[in-house]
Amino acid sequence: MEFIVPDEQPSREAAACQDSMMFVIKAEVSDPRAKTFTFSAQKTMYGGKLIATGDTIFIFASENEGGQGLIACGVVTSVQAIPKKAGVARQTPRVSITVRRTALAKRRLGRSELKRFSDWNDGRPETELNFKFYRQATNKIAGISDEAAAFIRGFF
Repeated sequence: MEFIVPDEQPSREAAACQDSMMFVIKAEVSDPRAKTFTFSAQKTMYGGKLIATGDTIFIFASENEGGQGLIACGVVTSVQAIPKKAGVARQTPRVSITVRRTALAKRRLGRSELKRFSDWNDGRPETELNFKFYRQATNKIAGISDEAAAFIRGFF
């Protein structure tokens, strides 16, 4: 498996983004430089429903909502599962989370950078992110592999 990681040592901020469970969220973000983010009733896919307090999450401001892609890394400070609606057969699990920002992205990573990684079986972290975020363009929380997390850390 091949992916791009900068040669320099990770910054203090990037080191703060290393935990056991890693997640990404693509959502509307009104203030990309906020110290705390609150995301209400977000869809979860690809293991996103397993998110818990203390987990690391990489925040992508949704381009569909005027955002620029990767903006920050943080630690989840609260999680609340949203109850399913009665009488609806198929429902995507949803959660509300609060995130304390630990770092701001230093380089751009968004749809335009990931678009060319579309060979879904190549095992690249860029392809994993493109698949999870842009194959279905809906905003969501998703679990990611250690390789994808290592790749994203290179942007801090």
